[in-house]
Amino acid sequence: MGRIHVLSEHVANKIAAGEVVERPASVVKELLENALDAGSTRIKLQIEAGGKKLIQITDNGCGMVRDDALLAFERHATSKIKDAEDLLNISTLGFRGEALPSIASVCRLRLETRAPDQDSGTVIEINGGKIFRVEEAGLPAGTSITIRDLFFNTPARKKFLKAESTELSHIASLVTHYALAHPDKHFELHSSTNAMLVAPPVATHSDRVYQVFGKEVLDQLISLAAELPLARVGLPQPPPWRRAQPEDEDSNPPPDPGSLRVHGFVSKPEIQKLNRNSIYTFVNGRLIRDRLIQHALTEAYRNIIPPTVFPVVLLFIEMPNAEVDVNVHPSKTEVRFRQQSVMHDFLRDSVRAALMKARPVPQFVTEIRAHATASPSLTPGSRFEAGAPMTNFYGAAAPDPFALQPSQPPIIAERFPFSGGIEVEANAAIPVARFPRQTFGGGVSAAEEAQATGADHCAPPIEDELNPLGDDAPLLASLKPIGQLRESFILAVNHEGLWIVDQHCAHERVLFEKVSRQRAQKQVESQRLLMPMVVELTPAQQVVFAEISDELQNNGFEAEAFGARSIAIKIAPAGVDAAQVEHMLHELLDQFSREEQALNLEQIRGRIAASIACHAAVKVNMPLEQNKMEWLLAELAKTDCPMSCPHGRPVVLRYSMKDIQKAFKRI
Repeated sequence: MGRIHVLSEHVANKIAAGEVVERPASVVKELLENALDAGSTRIKLQIEAGGKKLIQITDNGCGMVRDDALLAFERHATSKIKDAEDLLNISTLGFRGEALPSIASVCRLRLETRAPDQDSGTVIEINGGKIFRVEEAGLPAGTSITIRDLFFNTPARKKFLKAESTELSHIASLVTHYALAHPDKHFELHSSTNAMLVAPPVATHSDRVYQVFGKEVLDQLISLAAELPLARVGLPQPPPWRRAQPEDEDSNPPPDPGSLRVHGFVSKPEIQKLNRNSIYTFVNGRLIRDRLIQHALTEAYRNIIPPTVFPVVLLFIEMPNAEVDVNVHPSKTEVRFRQQSVMHDFLRDSVRAALMKARPVPQFVTEIRAHATASPSLTPGSRFEAGAPMTNFYGAAAPDPFALQPSQPPIIAERFPFSGGIEVEANAAIPVARFPRQTFGGGVSAAEEAQATGADHCAPPIEDELNPLGDDAPLLASLKPIGQLRESFILAVNHEGLWIVDQHCAHERVLFEKVSRQRAQKQVESQRLLMPMVVELTPAQQVVFAEISDELQNNGFEAEAFGARSIAIKIAPAGVDAAQVEHMLHELLDQFSREEQALNLEQIRGRIAASIACHAAVKVNMPLEQNKMEWLLAELAKTDCPMSCPHGRPVVLRYSMKDIQKAFKRI
């Protein structure tokens, strides 16, 4: 006999369940997406034992008739698509037709559904993939699916589940972010002990963030909105026999490729995370985890935050369905974009434009307390057992969040005493989409924060001051230096209060933008060395040097091969001491050799400009005359991003007049 045989349907369903049903949150994701596809405006979830014991989701969607309800549990039965061409234009969250039969094969399932035009509904009970009962019943319009005893017939899978609190946190994170993506719908999430989320419909995404997380979280975020018309770059053309003839082009013009739109929220540079678990992106309403988008966001924050930390991001991307392929991953958490470079650059430029326009000023005491954390910042809390570990939807460990009572408004897991809800649109080069937006102002005092976090109550109460959008440059231009602190930090004053400026970082920012501007204009200043400098390179450095040698030349270097593993530097960028040239070149080559991803030209330019600026800038422990300090502050005020150096460190810190008055008990 042959060795190859066809698996039974029962085994095939369990294999499919292994791809689709990883944990209780996977079940919730599939059922929640089905409810949204059904046009529901009200979705309620009931969870017990972290979803191991009970998952119940009820919606008021279109429901199903009896025949459709029975057919829904057949493999690859779906109402979302009909033929292969529909895969190129998927507008629904679900489309595979594998979720319901896969889920039903590893649990005890009860389906209650009724279409609005039917007099009675249908009840179906399935145990381990086998239909146990089908009957008619009087039911409200919509669908209710109850999942009990998940993995009861696959104990090997069940023992790999985490603690109940961990599984519940996955579900809470998932439901919350779908609630953020659909502010026009009503979401409820109840555990066996309390109501974790109750979110009635609101008008805008800003209102939803305010509703779920409160004003404090909204004040930490910078909103953005941008739009880019798509060209037909990379779009497949129809075959010649289906194309319009020249005489028919006027009557049948080619279809409009549509636009690429992005709106949402990104965090201020002060808020930093140790991992990417606080980056949430939606493409056409679908929660995804895409490396291209994450790389674009990392590039947007380059030279603004340190390279080892990550921001908090909540973005909603809208584009024509034909421009994105969602059929590349079993759990549909990964997608592929047809125009990847356009998507990457548009997202990077939009986020960077919002950050450049906002430019929030770091507060002195706030920056002292700030530190990078790994806890998810956009996950609502719930009551869990003390000491129970927490993870987010994607499985990263996180500290136990706050407890949330049904009668209390949501509280964020981390509190940052920033104030001023900043409303930002992209610059003029990127058309701004007309999404409805709303700004919330105000702040939280440090005394309240100390009481909430258990901080030292002997410290003077400090309250952050509202910093209006666009006031940073005038504030910096009005600074008057009064001296240096240990010949490293410039102390300056204006009507806003006391400012402390890191002289090295400030000069570094000024030189970085100057070098970048000169490079763009091909007017880089350089200096010829008295004697060529011979530099020995390692094999890895040789490979990198061969790759970036043209860009080094465009930035003021002139070097040529000198032996098997050496180069001779004849010309170096202006402002860099000859003694620093060799060290700077080794530093650059080592950075690029450690890079895991392929280098692009813009990334190479930024790294080289940052290295030149760092080695040419004034150093710490260097005395500066009054006129030099005044010049440095004036030049800093002219830069595009005066609040952070090219490596992400803060340049200026402000101790506002209100802070000083409060510390002296005058207000």
